[in-house]
Amino acid sequence: MKKVNLSDYNPATVPDGSDYKVAIVVAEWNPEITNALLQGAHETLLEHGVKEDNIRVIPVPGSYELTTGADIALADSACDAAICLGCVIQGETRHFDFICEAVSQGLTNLSLKREKPVIFGLLTTNDMQQARDRSGGRHGNKGVEAAVTALKMIRLNKER
Repeated sequence: MKKVNLSDYNPATVPDGSDYKVAIVVAEWNPEITNALLQGAHETLLEHGVKEDNIRVIPVPGSYELTTGADIALADSACDAAICLGCVIQGETRHFDFICEAVSQGLTNLSLKREKPVIFGLLTTNDMQQARDRSGGRHGNKGVEAAVTALKMIRLNKER
């Protein structure tokens, strides 16, 4: 099976973001990874017209707190979407399973509650190398993919 580069996309399919306001909620845990994801998302938003003043970066302590951070961001009626970026690496305990399940369910529920896009940019990897590969390494940058997804979902939400 061919591995996909997460940063490959057709720019022509991405809407102009010049009128969009986007929050990027980023976990401080695993900063080598999450800062790279943040950089990828931020640069991609700018490349597609989102104004610097319309990008709000909200750091949260860890991936578990992504849902609360996104809820705080989306409480601002002007915010069109929240991109949630984090990294959970499999360890020897079930902590990984609990965190990943809580975040995925929390973000889904929040998107439905707020009726705005909440983008799942949480890396769930077996080891640090897999995380590096997906945050600017050989598989691209999941932050780029998350930003593109946010722009497309904002357009979809505004069209309804």
